[in-house]
Amino acid sequence: MAHLAHYREAHPLPFVLTHWINVIAMVILILTGFYIHYPPFEGFMGVARGAHILFGAVLVLNMLTRVVLAFFIKSAPTGGTRETAPDYKVFLPQADNRHQFGAWIKYYLFLKKDHPLGAKYGVPQKLAYLALPFLILIMAFTGLCLWGPTMNFGPFYGFTELVGGLMVIRIIHYYLMWVFILFMFVHVYLANIEGLSPTKLMFLRKEHGGLVYDPKVHNIVGEDDLEQHGHH
Repeated sequence: MAHLAHYREAHPLPFVLTHWINVIAMVILILTGFYIHYPPFEGFMGVARGAHILFGAVLVLNMLTRVVLAFFIKSAPTGGTRETAPDYKVFLPQADNRHQFGAWIKYYLFLKKDHPLGAKYGVPQKLAYLALPFLILIMAFTGLCLWGPTMNFGPFYGFTELVGGLMVIRIIHYYLMWVFILFMFVHVYLANIEGLSPTKLMFLRKEHGGLVYDPKVHNIVGEDDLEQHGHH
């Protein structure tokens, strides 16, 4: 087994739920956003706009919930261990990977075969996840600038005037959607680049054996064959 074991402690159930709520909300927002931008058929605009507003609110509330829970729920700070720490710490620089930015970039550019051994999230991954809440808030703000009931409200109207009108807001909102689409594709690719074990853990809560990692000594300390011991 060449890779770290995948344990449920890496992704506690509340974070699995917020993850899938995010996925559902983003997919519906993207599909309804495309329809609103360029409707391929008539008769669905009211439903599309309503769903777009509803799931935009769901996305923002779910993101805020996830951020708050990070301070109250513990998770494994790296793969291959059942030891846990406050979840917010995995998004900050860690002794396991704060020195690995260059190595991760080489891995993403196919200049390095194996990804650096260390914390649960690679350095570029941390930066992307930290940027996501801000992108969601910007997306929501520009969406409210475009929504009839709120577009004339002070901050939204003022921002629209500042950037040059509703068409500019539409352009910002539209191209931010492509940032989310790109993020989703890259996220799925990188999560499964070395096998489907992470996805099986997220979908089915199915653990997978592998190398055991000790966060205290920052190194491999053994190997766990879950199937041999009958654990799933």
